[in-house]
Parts: sequence; structure tokens; C-alpha cells
Amino acid sequence: MTTLERIADTYAETGEGPLWHPEERCLYWVDIPAGLLYRYEPETGENSVVYETNDSSPLGGFTIEADGSLLLFEHGQVRRWNTQSGGHEIVLRIDAETRFNDVIADSEGRVFCGTMPGSEALGDLYRIDPDGSTRIVIEDVDIPNGMGFSRDLETFFFTESEARRIYAFAYDRDTGELSDRRAFVETPANDGVPDGMTVDESGDVWSARWNGDRVVRYDSDGTAVTEIDVPARKVSSVTFGGPAYEDCYLTTALDGGTRQSEGDGAGALFRVPSTEVDATGVPEFRSRIGLE
Repeated sequence: MTTLERIADTYAETGEGPLWHPEERCLYWVDIPAGLLYRYEPETGENSVVYETNDSSPLGGFTIEADGSLLLFEHGQVRRWNTQSGGHEIVLRIDAETRFNDVIADSEGRVFCGTMPGSEALGDLYRIDPDGSTRIVIEDVDIPNGMGFSRDLETFFFTESEARRIYAFAYDRDTGELSDRRAFVETPANDGVPDGMTVDESGDVWSARWNGDRVVRYDSDGTAVTEIDVPARKVSSVTFGGPAYEDCYLTTALDGGTRQSEGDGAGALFRVPSTEVDATGVPEFRSRIGLE
């Protein structure tokens, strides 16, 4: 059985979006509905809340900007937060009915960001270009979720949770356009829902399984090759971190439940040490929204 280290016992309602910040040698992640941004520092073992949204509105995710600041995706607006000074400013407003849910930067500094379904419509996937222009690139998504890029940057992976699918799109690096959608993974009913994801150095896709108690690793053909069991029903996201991206970090959620109903590790942040993971991650791309 894979060894898991519970490194932050945070009781998060929806822990999500973990990202390693290489200059700061720390991991950031969010608790979406609480509007909290956490930071974990491996050298000291300490974790803390470093940012809170106004009136505890949701914080759907974030990217690391090219200058090292964080781009925070709040409800209807995007805010740049300076990790050193704590200063922040709204850099973009988006007329979206619902909150953001999972975001990712591409190699050219663009950001893909999904919105949750609302009372009258499903969610959408937006693309924000470095000049701040915004467009919807995929409509009517039943919970847009984890995203990633193949190592050759020719494929964009995108999770539609309630459809129980991870899609693969042909991706044009020059324009950011997506085309030729195909199903990469389809998960069976009653086996958990695909949630956040990452792509490792070898090109394998790691997908967190909400209501599935685990993370599943898929090879380039979409075949499951290994799993990591987690003491929480709702495993929400996965990423790699550490100086050589050798450690695997997992976020989990309580989602209104208790640890009696959701598992002893629900809401906590876990790390799988490098000695237990036969894989290495890669640095995530940096966004460049409004920096050029």
C-alpha cells in the first residue's frame, strides 16, 4: 500500500487547485467555497491561510503569473495577488453567472478557466488571452474540471465531471484553439467522478476521483496503470511538487459532510513521497494576463 503523509489537517470544505511555486519552494492550494488560499512550506512543515476573499465569496482556482504573483479566480473577477507584499488588484471582470472551477495556464500565458453550472444553464470553458480578451471556447459543460497538456503540446486534456469523461482535444499552441474532441477516459458509474488532474513528465495523466477514494494514473492510451488509495471519499485534485517535482500532492474535501461520513482524511492535504511514486512532474506553465 502506498504511504501517504497528512501534511495539513485543514478540514477544507473543498480543497482544490494545488500548485507548486518553485521560487518560493512552497505549495499553494484553495478551499473553494470558503474563499481561502493556503500555503504549505515543506522546509518548516507549516501551513497557513495567506489570503481570504471579501465576504468569503468562492475562490475557484489560481495560476502563477510570469512575475511570480498569483492570479486568483474569484466569482466574476480575476485578481492579481503579490505573494510577498500581500498587495492585490482586480485585473479582469468576467460576466459569468456562476463561480469559477479549476483553471490552467498554457505555454503562451493564456488561461483556460471553467465555470460551474447554474440554475438555468450548464457551465462553460473560457479562454483568457494575455491582452485580457476573453471568449467561451466550450459551451454547456456539466462541471468543467481538471485540465492538462501533453508533453508535445499538441493535446489538451479536459475533464467534464458529470459526464464522467476526460476529453482530449487537438491543441494549437500558436492560437490556443481547440478542435477534434475525443473521449480519452470514460469512468464507469458508481466508481467515482473524475475531478482535478495533472500530466507528469512521461505524459501520463493523473486524475483525482471525487467519491472514488483515490487518484488514478492513465498512460497515453487512456489505460489505467496504477492507483493511489486515499482515506477520503472526495479526492479533488493532484499535482507534483518539490525541488525536482518528485513528490505527489493530493487535495480532498469534506463537502458539507463529516470525517465519519467522508473518511478520516477528508478536507486534508496529503503528500506521497518520492520514494513511493514512480513518476516525476513538470513545472506548470505561467500565465501572463495583463503583464505584456
